[in-house]
Amino acid sequence: MSQETIPSRKEAKKEDTWDLSRLYPNDEAWSAALSDFEILAEKIPSFRGTLAKSAEDLAAWLDFQKEFGLLEERLNYYADLRQTEDEGDSAARTMTGRLMMAASKAQASSSWAAPEIMAIPDQDIVTYIVHPKLSEYRVYLQKLLRYKPHILSDKEEKILALHAEGELVSEDAFSVLTNVDMDFGAIDTPQGKRPLSQSTWSVFMENPDRELRKKVYGTFYGHFEAHKNTLASLYSGQVKLDVIRARVRGFPSARAAALFSDDVDESVYDNLIDTISRNLAPLHHYYSLRKKTLKVPELRHYDVYVPMVPVANTKRTTWNEAVDLVSKALAPLGGEYVDTLRGGLLGRWADRYENKGKRSGAFSAGSYVGDPYILMNYKEDAIRDVFTMAHEGGHSMHSWYSAKSNPFMHYGYTIFEAEVASTFNEELLFRYLMQNADSKELKLYLVNKRVDETLATLYRQTMFAEFEKLSHQLEEGGTPLTVDVLRGEYRKLLEKYFGPEMVLENESDLEGLRIPHFYRAFYVYKYATGISASLALSERVLSGGSKEREDYFCFLKSGGSRFPIESLKVAGVDMSSPAPVEAACRSFGRLVDQLEGML
Repeated sequence: MSQETIPSRKEAKKEDTWDLSRLYPNDEAWSAALSDFEILAEKIPSFRGTLAKSAEDLAAWLDFQKEFGLLEERLNYYADLRQTEDEGDSAARTMTGRLMMAASKAQASSSWAAPEIMAIPDQDIVTYIVHPKLSEYRVYLQKLLRYKPHILSDKEEKILALHAEGELVSEDAFSVLTNVDMDFGAIDTPQGKRPLSQSTWSVFMENPDRELRKKVYGTFYGHFEAHKNTLASLYSGQVKLDVIRARVRGFPSARAAALFSDDVDESVYDNLIDTISRNLAPLHHYYSLRKKTLKVPELRHYDVYVPMVPVANTKRTTWNEAVDLVSKALAPLGGEYVDTLRGGLLGRWADRYENKGKRSGAFSAGSYVGDPYILMNYKEDAIRDVFTMAHEGGHSMHSWYSAKSNPFMHYGYTIFEAEVASTFNEELLFRYLMQNADSKELKLYLVNKRVDETLATLYRQTMFAEFEKLSHQLEEGGTPLTVDVLRGEYRKLLEKYFGPEMVLENESDLEGLRIPHFYRAFYVYKYATGISASLALSERVLSGGSKEREDYFCFLKSGGSRFPIESLKVAGVDMSSPAPVEAACRSFGRLVDQLEGML
């Protein structure tokens, strides 16, 4: 779709857009609610010094916190979703800015609350927590009290709250440098000059013209080479911040601090890396197959993303037809799940199509009060968008069950769990489409797509996770993270994961300096554990009976009532064991073998 034919937001059909009226009927109602929020925030100081008096006083504060939190979440979702409709809408951006200012002020005003709860004597909190008025807050309090050894004094917490905005400097500077200041110029192609940017880079890397890919690769990484010292300094600063933040709160390491909120033992993280490291043979087999299929004398870094298989010539799939496919694929989950998701997708949970200024990509945004909204930029000629619908639908149904089954204060699930529900749906859709594919061409495309996605999620994210572990351990051990140190460590990982078939470029290790995920340390591993868990659970549900399905629904309904390792055990998979990751590697190996047999 050319820019000229992309409709404006005003031209989008009402039935193709999400219905935000479940949150607020219009912007004016939102503004009125923001005023209520600001008035409510003024009451925060009145609770100070009362929380330890009695269970009733603590309940009064938590009742207020729930009311305040519900209002803030509702305001936030409406403003954020409005902004994604058209990033150029100044009114929506103003709404987001107003809320951020009000919320930041409220956060600073309430920074005393957690320390005050932590200061309640143990003998008192034990009796408070079983009081009937605190029943819906029991899980919230139990999770909060885990932080007791890591909460500082009231004064120190206020200083940290005021410092929070400054902690984003490295990440923001990295984003500005790589997305704004770096001008990658234009590339001469047979079709004329084409702009090179962060967003067009992947398009060039998928181009079948190998010489063009080589030229683009050199040009692109040449800009990172020119800024390598700045990039290394920014990342080093971020790692230092992670380490200092952990030490200030008394954690043994930055990784321990990052995993604490999910109650995930560091052994789970290490188990992922160790298990993947023992099972790299299928990955190396894939790269050998890629070299053979592309008929290149040696596999280079710029050969990694060019498609091995052409996009299948499938008929156009309308939105409603895609909903039908997803509904049929998810039939093993039963009527309530399918009917609810189908009703939402055909109703107005989703903002379906591209319009000028709309945020790219796709996401699900589930809140306690509104619908579990889905943003898409659906294209009828792209079968991958049917998978995106299934993926985001998995997130939305996870949110739907969580909100329906839990009090507000602990309905939210973790990212660790989120990627299970979404990739579970993708696996069911893949199996359904394979069973019903009407051509070898489509089957080949589907298998190749599944191989690429599993590689990117299971292996590549684990490589990233290993780099994060190494870089933080070096900083904690007193080794300066110079550009040479960072490049050297990343290069060793590239050699390990790509294997003997890959011939790396001099610039290849600069990739480690351009990954934005590294500025939010120790979460990418969750994508690898997520797909491992979802593959195990999808197999369990499809080969099992009603018990296995109900176990999975217990997981979807858990929300934040359990920690992720525990909730996944309820579903039927133990992520503290290497077994699910080993099974995922075997699944990937079978897919590679299947792909090789079809080529």
